[in-house]
Amino acid sequence: MDVLRTPDSAFEDLEGYPFAPRYVEVDDGDGGRLRIHHVDEGSGPTVLLMHGEPSWSYLYRSVIPILVDTGFRVLAPDLVGFGRSDKPLAQTDYTYARHVGWMQRWLEAVDADRLTLFAQDWGGLIGLRLIAADPDRFAAVVVSNTGLPTGDQQMPDAFLRWREFSRTSEAFDVGRIVDGGTVTGLGDRTLDAYRAPFPDARFLAGARIFPSLVPITHDDPEASAQRGAWEVLRTWSKPFLTAFSDSDPITAGTDRVFQSVIPGAVGVPHRTIEGAGHFLQEDNPHAVAAAVSDAVALID
Repeated sequence: MDVLRTPDSAFEDLEGYPFAPRYVEVDDGDGGRLRIHHVDEGSGPTVLLMHGEPSWSYLYRSVIPILVDTGFRVLAPDLVGFGRSDKPLAQTDYTYARHVGWMQRWLEAVDADRLTLFAQDWGGLIGLRLIAADPDRFAAVVVSNTGLPTGDQQMPDAFLRWREFSRTSEAFDVGRIVDGGTVTGLGDRTLDAYRAPFPDARFLAGARIFPSLVPITHDDPEASAQRGAWEVLRTWSKPFLTAFSDSDPITAGTDRVFQSVIPGAVGVPHRTIEGAGHFLQEDNPHAVAAAVSDAVALID
């Protein structure tokens, strides 16, 4: 596959993001290699922060220092197609299964275990599949504003409108999209930082196609794998916490689904993050860090 790499110069002097870049190369599944970027800060129990669409690890820039100061090692990767990670040029290069496979190979390369996962948006769709594939690698989970759809549920109208917009809109301003998913609003330098990975429209293939990879029909190519992941989660007895925003129209109510079917979600401190939109990491980073700390405290 043809791959683009955002120039390092695009990431110079980003507001509030002083972290040294770290890279791992993985097999792209098509005879080539992909470079995946991640943040690796602090020491102690390891926390894995997974972002979604169309953000990147910059989303966690205010959460990471809080967790490091609390005594955790924090890993925050950029999904393929986002941030400082490589970006396949063609939309057809991106599939749900490939995203899962790429991150499985990344996890094996960084060789981290007893992980506490915090996963939001597509970070959850991919992260929960990673757990299903290798549950022993994970010690606790916090999910936020995400789901694991199998194609058997009716998707919210807000998601279907977003899916159509991502496919057909002439303009796709990542900064404005993230801003629209917050309650507090973002400044100009922050908007520019979210735009930084995408110097021109060629770099947007992954961001454009991501919503279309969510299974919305029973016979979706990934529907069977999704159902299999749910079977694993229905036996998950380790800590499983939810931390959903009170102002996210796309994922509202999904936290109750997780709470009702996952054994590890019983008797643990779930949170509703008040005054926060879809990107709660921007609206309330302290609440995100507190939810992670709650989960780590429950690990045997």
